[in-house]
Amino acid sequence: MVELLSVREGGLYVDGTLGFGGHASAIVAAGGRIVGCDRDPDALAASRQRLGDAAELHHARFSALPALLGARRADGILLDLGVSSPQLDRPERGFSFRGVGPLDMRMDPTSGQPAWEWLDRVDATALADVLWRYGDERRSRRIARALVERRAEEDVEPLRTTRQLAELVASVVPADGRIHPATRTFQAIRIFINDELGELERALAGFPACLAPGGRLVVISFHSLEDKAVKARFRELAGEGAARDLYGNPMTTPDYRLVERRPRKGQDDDNPRARSARVRAIERIA
Repeated sequence: MVELLSVREGGLYVDGTLGFGGHASAIVAAGGRIVGCDRDPDALAASRQRLGDAAELHHARFSALPALLGARRADGILLDLGVSSPQLDRPERGFSFRGVGPLDMRMDPTSGQPAWEWLDRVDATALADVLWRYGDERRSRRIARALVERRAEEDVEPLRTTRQLAELVASVVPADGRIHPATRTFQAIRIFINDELGELERALAGFPACLAPGGRLVVISFHSLEDKAVKARFRELAGEGAARDLYGNPMTTPDYRLVERRPRKGQDDDNPRARSARVRAIERIA
């Protein structure tokens, strides 16, 4: 990502999804200055320990970065969307069904409602809509009905753990041998609970104006809906689809240009999660 951001000595770079500081530390090593944020306090603490005084760090959603930057303009902004591997690997965070943990799923466990609380009161129609919209789950209505029916049973303990939810979904969704039956359900609920697509839309609206001339916005996405939103916004900024004259020339000169990047062969050998990553970048030219 340092190469795609075109990091220069003394430049100001924004990492809106710090995680455990991997991208930020690479930018600092290349001579860049960092303003970063993460809404996960555990990830932020790890980044503080890793980066020390070399970065200005904030506990905040990345959509708040325009306000945190103020009048400053960045030479590069990076967003690495979705849930991180350390979050998935910790059962107590509730993102994965691979271990037994509380059904939480909040990226910031200090605010908002945990998944179990929402599942305690959501109706079948609303739940099915979330599972279909954010998880592309074809059996969304079947899963929603099963959850509401379970909730109505008097002698069944409340749905509180990741294992309970995974077992409920597996009881009504046949295994196909490729992925666990609950994979799409967990993904959809996580995206909804954290308002991930809404957060991305707000960031895409505000971030381009935060770039200095020559600055780049780079977004790594892992979900087709995320990539669709990024692609549409970047094309809009680059003037694709804008009005043209009788000779096919654009009526206005765009202030941004798309930056192409093709994945390097073998780049995901040590990181299976990277296999589904889509990377898009745009550069401010005016």
